[in-house]
Amino acid sequence: MSSEQPPRRLPPTVKPQAPTATTIHDLGYDLLLDIFLHLPSLPSLVRAAFTCRGFLTAIRSSPSFRRRFRALHPPPLLGFFFDPEGADSPSFEPLRPGPRRRRPRRRFLPHPPEHIYAYNPVTRTLHLIPLPPGEIADGFHGKFVYHGFHIVSSDEASESFRVVCICYDASRVRAAVFSSGTREWRVFPWEEPAPAQPAEDQHWLLGGKQVNGSLYSAHADQAYMVVLDTATLQFACIDLPEYLKGQGHMYSAGETKDGKLCIVSTIDFNMFVWYRTAGADGVDKWMVDRVFMLEEEVLETTGGSRDEHGELKVLDVMDGIVYLSTMETFIDASLRSWFLTFCLETRKLEKLFHKLNDSHVHPYIMAWPPSLVADT
Repeated sequence: MSSEQPPRRLPPTVKPQAPTATTIHDLGYDLLLDIFLHLPSLPSLVRAAFTCRGFLTAIRSSPSFRRRFRALHPPPLLGFFFDPEGADSPSFEPLRPGPRRRRPRRRFLPHPPEHIYAYNPVTRTLHLIPLPPGEIADGFHGKFVYHGFHIVSSDEASESFRVVCICYDASRVRAAVFSSGTREWRVFPWEEPAPAQPAEDQHWLLGGKQVNGSLYSAHADQAYMVVLDTATLQFACIDLPEYLKGQGHMYSAGETKDGKLCIVSTIDFNMFVWYRTAGADGVDKWMVDRVFMLEEEVLETTGGSRDEHGELKVLDVMDGIVYLSTMETFIDASLRSWFLTFCLETRKLEKLFHKLNDSHVHPYIMAWPPSLVADT
């Protein structure tokens, strides 16, 4: 006789229960945010966030997730601002995704009288800002120059912002700051961060670039840059490579993907990347780190010829991406310039679109949406 027991069977009146289905909505916030980190871009995160209230709440409730996501996913390029010389209206040209993005549709921006303004091309919101007060020139009996207006904001509070303006005379600089909260300007004292400049040299400071919370403005003729820390509003000076002295149209200060300060310069179709490195004497100096010879790649990418393309110009350097344009206008004003990007990390050159380049050009990068920060 076998000692094995027959298999136990459920009574005929009892049926096994089907397993309960588990969906992504049943996951905790930690697992959900880990999944969101694998999304390919900030726009895809925005779309996912507004799928349901739970997803949106998870993203809004975690500043650490937002920092990790920004570190993994560089903010996308949305388009370019074109600010022409003379009385022509500035414009914004958005990039279209996919193969049609080479033909952007221009949006012309208004010219508010006696104001400067901040324009958000995503929400199409226009912030009118009064000009800095006349007291910005107090203490100087002569000419002074406004030197650009720069928006400074926080990813965690992007609806509030400051506008920083630099003013200079023959030898001094000062900052004025507008707060979107108080709607007022605050003017700071004059400073002399470097040896005095000749009084007749009115435009000795070139247009500035905002890098890691500081504004870098090169001297027009000397080998140094004036630096304004937008957090402390203190001025300082930093040397430039002697080779770039007086060559402001050839280079741009910027930042790498890991936030390191760099300078990118061009000669014809050769691109040089400079970093500050300690020399033999232990003092930080600018040194060429890499040289990219891009003539063949540019000609292949744009389908142009060497006779059509004059040279490459650096427009900006942000998050390790160099924004470039070809300079056909030096040869024939009727020829269009190609606008390109070059990734310092992957060494990938991409063309964006081509148009007449008769303007000051500024790439526009998508900011972190305020709707993903707090329930407003």
